[in-house]
Amino acid sequence: MNFLAHIYLSGNNNLLKIGNFMADSIRGNSYLEYPDELRKGILLHRYIDTFTDANPIYRKSKHRLHEKYGHYSGVIMDIVYDHFLAKSWNNYSNEKLEDYADKFYKLLQDNYDILTEKTKGMLPYMISRNWLVSYASLEGLEMILFQMDYRTKHRANMQEAIVEVQKFYSEFEEEFTLFFEELKQHCKEKIREL
Repeated sequence: MNFLAHIYLSGNNNLLKIGNFMADSIRGNSYLEYPDELRKGILLHRYIDTFTDANPIYRKSKHRLHEKYGHYSGVIMDIVYDHFLAKSWNNYSNEKLEDYADKFYKLLQDNYDILTEKTKGMLPYMISRNWLVSYASLEGLEMILFQMDYRTKHRANMQEAIVEVQKFYSEFEEEFTLFFEELKQHCKEKIREL
């Protein structure tokens, strides 16, 4: 799962959202240096990644891309699954995606001092290109895939995956829907545990 799903799965706890969002830039046990709610968000992020990578539905989706994109098929699939979350946002939230995204960007700006350096560096691009809302359209999805490919020095030509996304669109969407229901339940339980 990519940014939108990680944020959404954090529920209404703002510090949990921030920790979950910036967790990729926090290595090993360094999460212990953070306040409790941020720490929980980091651990939730790691749980979501582990659950996702092992899930047979997600693996089925990812497998369609593996031959052409190898290791990057997981990166692509995470972004594609965020596309389906954004596209069908009204099924998951009563709040408009645009409002949800604006509130989250403001939350990050209001808590700038606790963000990792990597997150601080990414924030202006995320806001100016409105990544969270961009996921909802195929054009936005392709733009985000291009940006990810740029960050990896064009090792996989990830933006070309838009062809496979369109070819297997209904299969990917159906798999996302089944998978995400399962993931939501597991995350609710995990948050209670944390």
